[in-house]
Amino acid sequence: MLYFRTAAASICSKPHILQSVPVSVNHPESLIPAPEELLVQRLRDRDEAAMTVFYDKYSAALYGVILRIVKKEEIAEDVLQESLVKIWHSFASYDASKGRLFTWVVNVCRNLAIDKIRSRQYRVGSRTQPLEDSAAVRQAAPTGFQPDHIGLQEITKKLNPEQKQVIDLLYFGGFTQSEVADELNLPLGTVKTRARAAIKVLAKLVR
Repeated sequence: MLYFRTAAASICSKPHILQSVPVSVNHPESLIPAPEELLVQRLRDRDEAAMTVFYDKYSAALYGVILRIVKKEEIAEDVLQESLVKIWHSFASYDASKGRLFTWVVNVCRNLAIDKIRSRQYRVGSRTQPLEDSAAVRQAAPTGFQPDHIGLQEITKKLNPEQKQVIDLLYFGGFTQSEVADELNLPLGTVKTRARAAIKVLAKLVR
């Protein structure tokens, strides 16, 4: 008999996390730790008991990776569920010659978490989040602007409130200039002016 496994261990209070990932309770071997090579082969063979082993072995670590990025437990749970579904359905794309299983699944989770925090829906829900709580956006981005490289988190506190508000949305909220204008009900030109002024101030402060 198959069922949708409730979350275990550190996330035992989140029963919906595996709602879309089939696992089994009738396979005693699913309770026995498996070598990675064997686990990979069983997952390739669509062995649902292997998904139980995978979940028990990796879910807590993956949840932690996701939570560090999205910063919210409810969103982390959703991203973990999406990640597990994607891992299950796209496992054929995993190439063991290019890296360990854990590295691959962490990248799947990390990419989905980054997609989530860059999404319009997430930004709207988080737009009142203080600058100091927005580190996930900076840490998660693999390329592009990296505020911590110049200590921006601290020195933005020296901007005037209007400039800081624009920088907060642009660089920590992931908004475009047009979206900032809509969000703050300001002309686009005003947003650009404030952003340029803020950048000039920051440039002087970091010299």
